[in-house]
Amino acid sequence: MLPDTVEFMTKAKFSKMVDSVVHEYQMSNMDAVLYLCEKYTIDPADAKRYVSTVLKTKLEAEAMELNFLPRSNTLPIT
Repeated sequence: MLPDTVEFMTKAKFSKMVDSVVHEYQMSNMDAVLYLCEKYTIDPADAKRYVSTVLKTKLEAEAMELNFLPRSNTLPIT
């Protein structure tokens, strides 16, 4: 499903690839980004230029769920 070589990467193409990996391999968005970085030899620090706003929101939500980021804009649990 994924191309063997990526000649010109865009935010839209990278996001579609991440969604494809998430659904195909049943992994989180974070894992999918790291998987694609490894597969296409992209430094994870450089991958931020390919992360769209929608993907960034999904990654932040996952990070908050895993307590990697402080939760924000949530209702207090009583």
